[in-house]
Order: sequence, then C-alpha cells, then structure tokens
Amino acid sequence: MPRPQKPASPFRYFHSSPEVIRLVVMMYVRFPLSLRNVEDLLFERGIDLCHETVRLWWNRFGPLFAADIRR
Repeated sequence: MPRPQKPASPFRYFHSSPEVIRLVVMMYVRFPLSLRNVEDLLFERGIDLCHETVRLWWNRFGPLFAADIRR
C-alpha cells in the first residue's frame, strides 16, 4: 500500500529557516520600511541578508502568508 505524500514545504530549497523568512516578510509588510531598512534591522539582530533577498522572499512568500492570514 503506497504511503500518502505530505505536501511539499515552500521553504524546501532555501537555506534560511522558515522562521527567519517569515520574520523578514512580516517586517517588510507590517511596518513602513524600505528593503534596505529591513536589511539594516536584521543586520543589527545578527542576520546578514541582502535587500534583494528581502525582495525575493517578499515576492515569493508574501501571497502565501496573505492567504494564510485570510483563512
């Protein structure tokens, strides 16, 4: 009997933890910050990211998080 497959995680190809990705996207969406401001705030917390990474994650995971919030 075949096993039922789990849905694939949207974070599976990223080297950062899902918690960091969620924090970055929520900081950018929730507060009126620029991409570089988010980059600076994360650097102060010890997370070294490029502002382009913030943009990439926002484009990729923003709609997913918005759908979760709407549910």
